[in-house]
Amino acid sequence: MIKNIAVSLVFIFSVTCAVAKPPEAPKLIPTKVQSQTIVDVIAQLNARHYRNQAIDDSLSTRFLESYIDSLDPAHMFFYTKDVENFKKHNLKYDDYFRKGKLEEGFEVYRTYRARVVSRLESAIEMLADENVKFDFNAKDEIILDRSELPWPTTQAEADELWYKRTKLSLLNLKLAGKTLEEAKETVTKRYKNQLNRILQQDSADVFEIMVNSLTLLFDPHTNYWSPRTSENFNINMSLSLEGIGAVLQSEDEFTKVVSLVPGGPASKQGQLKPADRIVGVGQGDEGEVVDVTGWRLDEVVDRIRGPKNTVVRLEVLPAKESNGETAVIRIKRDEVKLEDQAAKKGVLELSDEERLYKIGVINLPAFYINFDKANSRDPDYRSSTRDVSRLLDELQAEGVDGIILDLRNNGGGSLREATMLTDLFIDHGTVVQIRTPDGYIARHNHARLRAKYRGPLIVLVNRLSASASEIFAGAIQDYDRGLIVGTQTFGKGTVQSVAPTVEGKIKLTESKFYRVSGDSTQHRGIIPDIELPMLVDMKEVGESAYDNALPWDTIHPVPHAKYFDLDASIPYLTEAHKKRIAHDPDFNYLLDQIAVMEENKRKKAVSLNEKQRIAEKENLEKQAMVIENKRRTGKGQDPYKTLAEYRAAQEEENPEDAPVVSSRETVIDLDGDTLLNESGNILIDYIRFQTTNAQKQASNFSK
Repeated sequence: MIKNIAVSLVFIFSVTCAVAKPPEAPKLIPTKVQSQTIVDVIAQLNARHYRNQAIDDSLSTRFLESYIDSLDPAHMFFYTKDVENFKKHNLKYDDYFRKGKLEEGFEVYRTYRARVVSRLESAIEMLADENVKFDFNAKDEIILDRSELPWPTTQAEADELWYKRTKLSLLNLKLAGKTLEEAKETVTKRYKNQLNRILQQDSADVFEIMVNSLTLLFDPHTNYWSPRTSENFNINMSLSLEGIGAVLQSEDEFTKVVSLVPGGPASKQGQLKPADRIVGVGQGDEGEVVDVTGWRLDEVVDRIRGPKNTVVRLEVLPAKESNGETAVIRIKRDEVKLEDQAAKKGVLELSDEERLYKIGVINLPAFYINFDKANSRDPDYRSSTRDVSRLLDELQAEGVDGIILDLRNNGGGSLREATMLTDLFIDHGTVVQIRTPDGYIARHNHARLRAKYRGPLIVLVNRLSASASEIFAGAIQDYDRGLIVGTQTFGKGTVQSVAPTVEGKIKLTESKFYRVSGDSTQHRGIIPDIELPMLVDMKEVGESAYDNALPWDTIHPVPHAKYFDLDASIPYLTEAHKKRIAHDPDFNYLLDQIAVMEENKRKKAVSLNEKQRIAEKENLEKQAMVIENKRRTGKGQDPYKTLAEYRAAQEEENPEDAPVVSSRETVIDLDGDTLLNESGNILIDYIRFQTTNAQKQASNFSK
């Protein structure tokens, strides 16, 4: 995981220019209420968290490592002597926290703040010093991920780290079209902004960082919220009202995109992707892009939010890139309405060379329900189950041969809706088991009616299908009711609740989801029967990417029906799928893109030589043109003859503003969706297998 950048060249720069005296920083001293709060947090973790973990000397050691890493993940600020000094309290934090003693933890932060202030002031002075030269013709490089490298032992080592860090920032801006002076001005502003942020931190900020360094040792979804975070951030940190429609989280010094709200502005615009890291935010088309590295998450969110129909520009480090270059993405803010996340349908017409098949497709971006109207018994309330039920009726009236339920990018939602949706496809039976820390297992989430749709079914998933999506897909797989096709899912199989503390709130993981088979959905997610690729790094996205995620495990299964003998068909379907995609230009284009992405991610360092970087960028474009021409040739289209022709075509295909799509339209455009088309072909293979092997198939559906 990229956490920061570093260097290996000895360089000591001189300081000749004065920096304006910064405002006096607040004194960082723990309060009496904070002392009471840490005692309360410890008690709640002990009593209520699903993970039965002792708060002892071992956890104390891990806490200090977690705390230091949260402050300085790239090992750019602390010195080795600082870290060694902190370790004298290595085994004592468990005892300190039980007694409400916070001074030692605050001293770590005070040292951190002193190091950051000193380093940023020096970097600002360096940029203003005409005697400091940045040679972009030297053969030099910079290590991208310093998380496993040692802290500097001397100021000279730290100076060389920051010289190269600054040089990389300047080079990236030069490659984006700025002059060296313009680049220096931009980087200076960034460092001044970071300096202002650190000087504005108060004891509440320190306490929140410290406590979360402890809670995250229990699992990644257990967090402490200060009163300010609770008030400003609305629990799930989602920009889902008037903003861009993205779920964000802090990771190291960056703001990371966890997922995009289906139907939201960012999702429609198409350029922002999960695992991208936001490093700058600009207002409107002309506003300065302000560096937000190291900012609190709620402050970044405040800058991204804004009135409907206004523009925000995000400077991001794309997850698929590894060279440290940023991209600026322009998004028009809008309100995400229920209709934007509503289920939609379409029909794929595919041929197996013998006959034409009609495959019904239902895209479900989220498990939603209008609770207010449902609770007031409004007969017309909206819900995912009601909408899917209606679309099933319409597709069956159109005479479809089978159904694909597309849950790609569906991050979950209502557990009740996941249960009720399953009810449309199976007869009475348990859908999910929920286990609490004391071992109690609830199995009250049942499908209760006869199945509405009884025909061939595929559930299409990917790495961003999570939580309620995994409950539904797991039930369909366990009952052998339909095929699961796609990518291994996210693996979010835990339940959280929010409780007050003496000051602020704590979100605790208190139970886990289990399938009727007894397998947890946690960590492992759902493994598809037939796997399809996805242009997302599985190591960067998903529950398994988090430190301290609760493990996958099993409990006793629940007796359940098996509707079809899918195991008999999967080898045949897999073989047919492999033969078909071997000659599919679009499918192989996706595989080629993934290969390039993986090759890129293996790079450990980036060149600081301008000519080499320009050559590398052009080579990447040529590589992209080669695989695009391979696809075009396979489809009988003319290949691009020059890089200029290819670039022009790319700009045409990726306009800044996404086309406006009516949010109330219930029909979806299925053109160009390679994975959906292949899923349709798999469903056709399955229908044919059922037909030719009818005597071997056993159905538990009553007639």
